[in-house]
Amino acid sequence: MSVAIRRAGEGDRADVVRLLDAAFLHDPVSSWVFPGEEHRLRTHAALMNAFFDLALAEGHVDLTEDGTAVALWWSVPADTHQDDDGAQTQDTEEDGPAMLRRAVDPDNERVELIGRLTDAIHPTDRPHEYLHLIAVHPDHQGRGLGTGLVAAVLDRCDREGRHAYLEASNRRSRDLYARLGFAFTGETLDLPDGPRMWPMWREPLETVLR
Repeated sequence: MSVAIRRAGEGDRADVVRLLDAAFLHDPVSSWVFPGEEHRLRTHAALMNAFFDLALAEGHVDLTEDGTAVALWWSVPADTHQDDDGAQTQDTEEDGPAMLRRAVDPDNERVELIGRLTDAIHPTDRPHEYLHLIAVHPDHQGRGLGTGLVAAVLDRCDREGRHAYLEASNRRSRDLYARLGFAFTGETLDLPDGPRMWPMWREPLETVLR
């Protein structure tokens, strides 16, 4: 199935946040971050709004032309840390998870914790495209929209020899991403008293075939 895709911008904020909120409101990870349903109903959209900001700043947002599916991607550089002389070569002063917590839900430590836990397992040795979130409206699932969104970026990754990374939040999505060439890194992320996530890495196709 051919999927018509366009690059989303600031003018799409309300539609994208509404779509993400609907898709992830009852997701196991969102339910862990916001365990109280009433509080989640009030606050969850604020987290999706912050994620939209991050995608615009760090990567891009792909939206189907009909507005029924969206993918948030970050373009992640290699983490240079320190050079041989011990000098810092990349700005690490900003504490992203703490800033996210302050902006979204200051009294909820899990907003910060999920960021720290995912940061800790995120590969940093090679530049890559990071599929942060992908959502398909419940009424339009099963039509290949999500696969089309992901495949469009993976085709570019293959042409440019670029890697890709994501964390699958359930076994069904893990198996779907495996069919797209992602491989489980070998160590799950088990949220404290919460669900399991599967970090997955994808080599560009030309590397796999070499």
